[in-house]
Order: sequence, then structure tokens, then C-alpha cells
Amino acid sequence: MNRNYILLMIVIVVLAGGLLFLPQKANYIQQDPEKLMWDIAQPTRYITTDEVAKMIIEKDPLYQLVDVRADYDYDMFSLPGAYNIPLDSILTEQSDIILDVEDINTILYSDDDLKADQAWVITRRMGYKNIYVMKGGLNCWIRTIIQPKEPKETAPITEFELYKFRQGASIYFTGTEISLDAGEKKTLNVTRRKKETVAEGGC
Repeated sequence: MNRNYILLMIVIVVLAGGLLFLPQKANYIQQDPEKLMWDIAQPTRYITTDEVAKMIIEKDPLYQLVDVRADYDYDMFSLPGAYNIPLDSILTEQSDIILDVEDINTILYSDDDLKADQAWVITRRMGYKNIYVMKGGLNCWIRTIIQPKEPKETAPITEFELYKFRQGASIYFTGTEISLDAGEKKTLNVTRRKKETVAEGGC
């Protein structure tokens, strides 16, 4: 079965379920489904882990991170400064306080793309603007930012420049320098942050 068709079916199911539980908002403007389907197909709704790392390091005031995993997963590990709005709490009044902020870009993420994509569809359907998804989620974050792999010697210079940035980012987020020696293992010390949550419960 075509992958795009499967994605379309998932989106339709999410929309159908989400519409049953939409909160009553005075300023709620339902987005046209056809426009939403067009937006879903656009790659511009994704932000890379490198872009997110740069935003965090530079303390960009025009973005906020929202972890849509269950609260116990958030407690184990999440990105610095991220709010926790579990997917099943995305339609609550508490989440509206976080999501409905003018001129702020909200970046949703989960372990991979699935839950974040579902949250994106629901929030966009509800009329929230400037909503994005961190491509690949925390799994991609670990591979690219926390444990980046050195490019092959034949790789273009741009890949080495990106790798250099990722090395620096890894040190920034873990406080541990990654060894380039093959087979050598390093323990990544991840500091647990104070929890910032706006909703109780999990997925």
C-alpha cells in the first residue's frame, strides 16, 4: 500500500477523533480540511534537530518546545526548557495557555514523528498558528546531536562543518566530549531539568 495513502488515512482518523473533543473557544476558527491536507504535504512544517539545537544554544526567544510524550517519559529525559503537554491533553484549557501565544513558534516533538505529527494535525485543525514538528523526534536528536557520527573522508566540506557544529552541541548538552576512537565508549551524562508541565496524565 502506498505510504502517502497510509499517512492520509492516519490523518483522517486523527482528525475525526480530534473533532469529537475540540474545546469550546470563543476565538476558535476551524481550519479548512483541504488547506490542512495541503499543509500536511509540505516539508516546511518540519524543523531539523540541528535547527532546534541552535535555537536552544542561542536562547532564541521566538520559539518554545513542547514534548507531547507521556509525563513519565518527559521526567526521564526531555529537551532543555520544554513544556510537557501529553498528546491526550493537547485539547485542554491548560494547553491553550501554552499554544495560543502570538508571534511564538511552537515546536512539537516526541520519540519519533508519529505523536508529534498527530499533535500537529490537531493543533492546526484547531486554528493554532506557527506550529512545527522536530523531524525525527528524540531518536533523531540522539543520533545527530548527542552521538553524531564523523563523516567519511570523501564527504563534502559542508558535512564536516555540520559535524563540527554537532560535536560542539553534544558537549553543550551533555558536558561530555565524544571520542573519535573507534570502539571507545563514552557515558553521556544528561542533567535532568526541573519539570515544566501544564497537564497531568499520560498517553
